[in-house]
Formats: sequence, structure tokens, C-alpha cells
Amino acid sequence: MNFRWLGPVALLAALFIGDQIRINRPGHKYRLTLEVETPEGIKAGSGVVSVHPDRGYSRHGHTSTRGDAVFVDLGGGKNLVALLAHIDRALDLDDINYLALRAYRADGRNVSFNEMNRVSGAAPVTGALIPILLTFTDPQDPATARTVPSQEMATALGGGFRLRAIRAEVVPNGLWPLDYGGPLGEPVTRGIESKLPWLKGPSNSAAIALTAARLPIGEPIDANQAFTRK
Repeated sequence: MNFRWLGPVALLAALFIGDQIRINRPGHKYRLTLEVETPEGIKAGSGVVSVHPDRGYSRHGHTSTRGDAVFVDLGGGKNLVALLAHIDRALDLDDINYLALRAYRADGRNVSFNEMNRVSGAAPVTGALIPILLTFTDPQDPATARTVPSQEMATALGGGFRLRAIRAEVVPNGLWPLDYGGPLGEPVTRGIESKLPWLKGPSNSAAIALTAARLPIGEPIDANQAFTRK
């Protein structure tokens, strides 16, 4: 058997794998945490998302986010969901890519996008940086979605409910694609489909939810991306 090609093939394989890691590894990860005051006390929920700059060769890509919307069980059959979306005249699916960066800058830290993976501590998420908040009268039914204004939570959810805080906190990138937790790094949080099972059904279910919440969708979008990014 001729083994003279093994060296070059192994080198090419290593170069390919290394390049894929370079292209696909996150620029940074952050944990989004919501805290809500309720008649039963403070309820909280959080989720880790990863932010991926375009490192490809076409130069036609764009920064993207992977992760799930944050679901908070408020007790008493009530819930709150922070979407992976904002409102800027119409539904905006791209601002979530820069949520942590803008939160840290608003908190007085002069940090660049490329430096985000070295930031420590948390930053408050306030004002226009707060993602769209929804509640579902019945999480099994996307048509029961309603928007929850961050400053008028009691109006949407009832007396005793108030948004206490939203925070963004950069977490370790880890050893992508082996970032399964512990010393390997914080994994991206999944599980929204177990909370909102219709997301695993027909592709228009997410659009039904956004429409029921009377969100200005604007141009055609992939509505699922407001809830989950793969």
C-alpha cells in the first residue's frame, strides 16, 4: 500500500477542520436574564445565545445569533417570553446580534464587537434594548400570544407583576464545537420548543403568534427566528 499521500491528505483535513472552526465558532456568547416581581415573589429565567460574525469568503454574509427565546414561568399559569427580536418600525431580527454589545456600551464600557468575548460582569438591558416581550394565555396555542410592554406589565399580566430587571452577561466561549458545559464552555440554551410545542409543528405557527400579538411584521420574514435560531 502506498502511504505517501497520507501526510498531504491529513494536512488538508486538518486545514479544513481548522478553517471550519474559525468560520463557525462564536465571536462571543451572552446570557440574557429576566427577573419579574410577581404576587408569589421574584421569578427568573435565562438563556445563553451565541453571536457569530461573518468569517466566510463570500463577504455577502452577516452576523447571526444562535439560541432560543427566554421563557419565564411566572406561576399561576402565567408566563413571559423574551423574543429574539426587537421593534424598529417593523419586526427586527438583527438587533439581537448586538444586544449585549449595546448594553455594555450603554453601561459606560467602551468595548468593541471583537473584544466582547473578553468582557466580564453583567450589564443592564433597558429601554429600546429590551427585546419584544410576549405572554401566552395558553402556551399550547400560538393564537393566544399578547405583547407585554416592559413598563406596563401589570396591565398585561395583572396586579403585582412588574419587570424587575433584564441583564446581559458575556459567558465563556469555550471550545467550540465541544462546548457542552463545564470547563468546555457554556452551551447555547435550548428548550423553547418544549415550552411552546407548536414551534415543532407547521411553519406558520410562529407567524400566527406574531400576528396574534399584533406585531408589525413588515416584509416577509422567517417568523420562527423570533423564537429559535439554529
